[in-house]
Amino acid sequence: MPNPLQTLVQGAVLALVIGWVLYIGKDVFVPVVFSILVVYVIMGLTRLLEAVPLVGPALPRAARQALAVVVIGLALFGLGYLFLAYQQDVVALAPQYQQALLDAIQRGAVILRIETEPTWETLRQHALTQINIQQLIGSMVASVSSIIVSVVVVVLYAGFLLFEQATFATKLAGLSSDANGVARIAGIVRDINARIGSYLALKTLISVLLGAICWAIMRVMGLEFAGFWAILIAFLNFVPYIGSFLGVLFPVAMSIVQFGNPGEVVAMFAALTVAQVAIGTFLDPYLMGNSLNLSPFVILVSLTVWSRLWGIPGAFLAVPITAIMAIMFSGFQGTRPIAVLLSRTGKL
Repeated sequence: MPNPLQTLVQGAVLALVIGWVLYIGKDVFVPVVFSILVVYVIMGLTRLLEAVPLVGPALPRAARQALAVVVIGLALFGLGYLFLAYQQDVVALAPQYQQALLDAIQRGAVILRIETEPTWETLRQHALTQINIQQLIGSMVASVSSIIVSVVVVVLYAGFLLFEQATFATKLAGLSSDANGVARIAGIVRDINARIGSYLALKTLISVLLGAICWAIMRVMGLEFAGFWAILIAFLNFVPYIGSFLGVLFPVAMSIVQFGNPGEVVAMFAALTVAQVAIGTFLDPYLMGNSLNLSPFVILVSLTVWSRLWGIPGAFLAVPITAIMAIMFSGFQGTRPIAVLLSRTGKL
């Protein structure tokens, strides 16, 4: 009988080695994992298209999969076009925003009656004047260009994975001569495919819905670059907890710079918060509780761990990766207790 302490130590050492490999190899692993998730989204959308009344069942699987690829491709093309269209406008308006930010802070200082304080002038000269919004936005635009290149790589990987999908079952059957072992692994893979695919597809649709609602709010209130902020909000919705906060913070910060009117800023904050709370209260908990069955505490810890390992991409990938680990752990007797601890209800 194996020594429990020895098994625990060996498991801890193995986890540290895997963590170290994931950290130093993030430039390789992150695009691969993203491409796998893109394939999951495509397959999830394919299943959702099948549920469309009349049209869905009539379309063959290949046609539905091709339609899902076209939809995702058009979405990516639209994102790239939007970023390029906004690039020059943002850089051109950056000095205006910098001056507007300075004016807003000065008005706030007057309201708080600290304009005459010596420390205010010192702070304004030595801190605020060092903020170059034009340079900051230029760096953000460069980062966006780098992201576009990464997206192209992910799309290429995803395309090859889709072609490999046809032979995956044959490869899986040839892994071992143990029929029971192969059947167990095949069952785990099917469970991962069904649950992760459905989660990502539904999460994508909900994020698009949230982005559209927030776009309408920002458009009505006259916020500049409403399309960009809406897309950012949709992407941030994939990041648990923190994403909703940032999805309100960034547009509100923009409204402070653009409007400078406390009433308009408060109205923007309230409207976006209501949209985030409405979506997060009624739809996101349903997905977390039924599609993935992950504990909220586990989600928070996984967000911290994967963000530490892979940075911002890790924050987006934390939930799917943790869900895949939980499903894999539940398929084997030795690791089943870990899956129970990771679950939301304790039932697998």
